[in-house]
Formats: sequence, C-alpha cells, structure tokens
Amino acid sequence: MSRQMQPTFVLVHGAFANSFSFAPLQAELGLLGHRSVAVDLPGHGFGATYSHAYQAPQDLEGLGAAPGSLQGVTLADNVRHLIGILERAKENGPVILVSHSRGGITATAAANARPDLIDRIVYVSAWCPVDLDANDYYAEPEMATVDAASLALALAGNPAELGLLRVNFRTADRDALAGFKAAFLADGTDEELLTFLNTFQPDENLDVGTSADRAQAATWGRIPKTFVRLADDASLPLALQDRLIREGNALTPDNPYDVRTLEGSHLKWLIDPAPAARVLGELAARTVESVPS
Repeated sequence: MSRQMQPTFVLVHGAFANSFSFAPLQAELGLLGHRSVAVDLPGHGFGATYSHAYQAPQDLEGLGAAPGSLQGVTLADNVRHLIGILERAKENGPVILVSHSRGGITATAAANARPDLIDRIVYVSAWCPVDLDANDYYAEPEMATVDAASLALALAGNPAELGLLRVNFRTADRDALAGFKAAFLADGTDEELLTFLNTFQPDENLDVGTSADRAQAATWGRIPKTFVRLADDASLPLALQDRLIREGNALTPDNPYDVRTLEGSHLKWLIDPAPAARVLGELAARTVESVPS
C-alpha cells in the first residue's frame, strides 16, 4: 500500500482524557503498520490546568476554587481544532476518524461541518446524538443503571461558578474509587484503575452542544460509519449504545452502521488494545478498497 493510500487514524478522546490515553492503542496500530494521530482537544493534554491544590497533600478548598483553562471553551472550539487536524491529515490520504465516549460529540459535529475530510467515522462506545441532545439521554431508561451519585463523590467545586466540570481523580476516598472502578473498569485491576486515573485531567468543559450539533443526514449521513460496541460498558450502557445505533440507522437507512462488538468495560479496550487495533486494521483495509484510485 502506498503512503498516499494509507489511511490515517485520527483519535479523539473522551471527557477528562487526552491524547495520552491512546498511547497503547497507537503502539499496537503502529506495530500493525498503521498511521495514527491522537488529538488533544483545547484545554487538554499539556494545555490542561493542574493547580498546586491538586498535588499532595491536596488542598480541597483551593482545588474547588482554582481557575482552569477550560473555562469558556465550547464545542465549537473543539470542532474547529479537530477540523484543523483533519485538514492536515487529509493531505496524506484517507482519514478514519475514531472517537471514544464524549469525543463522539465533537466527532459528530465535525462530520456535520466537513464530511469531505472523513472517509470513515468510527464510534467506540461514543456519543452520537440523533433524536435528543446529549445531556437529555441521561433521563432516558437506557441510562437508568448509571450510578451518577457515586461519581459525584469526587466532584470538586461548583461547575456554575468555575465555568467547567472538575473532578478530583487523585482522591483517596474508597467509595469514590469504587464508583470509578464500577463505571469505567470493573474488569480491570485496582492498579490499572489508578494508573488510568493518573492520566486523566481534573477539568472538562461544560458545552456538549445543541440540537444543531446532532448527526445531520445530509452531511454526517454521507460518511461510511462503524459503531464498536463495548459489551460490558457501565458508563455508556449497551442499551444506550444500541439506541444510538438504531437512531443513526433510522436517520440514514441507506448508510447504516457497520457494527462490531468488543468484550470489556469503558476503558479496557485502551488498556488491552490488540482486539480494537485488529478491528481498526480491518476498517483501514475496507477504506482503501472504497477510495477511488
């Protein structure tokens, strides 16, 4: 395969995450001969805010009040940043946009705006709002099993006052850590959980878009799409993943999702990335076959 025909995987992280989350997956993709770039959305990665109050010994009062770089960052900011990366990646050949979790909201909005830059869009247990705005799905039956109360145990500060969402992932509160494990990595070890939490950043922006940012048939709907279901995901339950698939298929019945399933929790595919890398490799081969020579 020539480098001009080799797809580039553009990887978009979820809430509180960053490009660091994808390092094991990128290593596996590289060893399989694939090219990838992991995105840091605005205010993420080395653009994140880590205050002295977050360090040990923690100053919880100070943590709840410290300003953060994500204050005022919008979904539109995320989309502009992602489109800039997609434009650069597209210069090298086909592009496969892969999103996880909340990153799907940004990926969907970017696909609405610039479908010409994306040869396939892949959602790995990721949000792709169709019938409702993203936050409104939390009131639906498919999300009834999500334990928001336990996750709120590590909330720091008032989101309305901070202008962002802040979570203390360095907490030693056993109940909060148990809540994180149940939600994100019930099939992992305690050590894996703590390692992953230490790659998370404390802040996330509040804007998840409006009805205008939901999947649009005329633009998003033109792109070949894959949904990778995570069978044991507790934070984005399988019932909600399947609902998003149904809604997307109803929106574009002539271009339905190619659906794959991986065993494991919300984060396990990033800790043990070989199965996901194989799936993505298959999609790369299909993308090359479909691109006109």
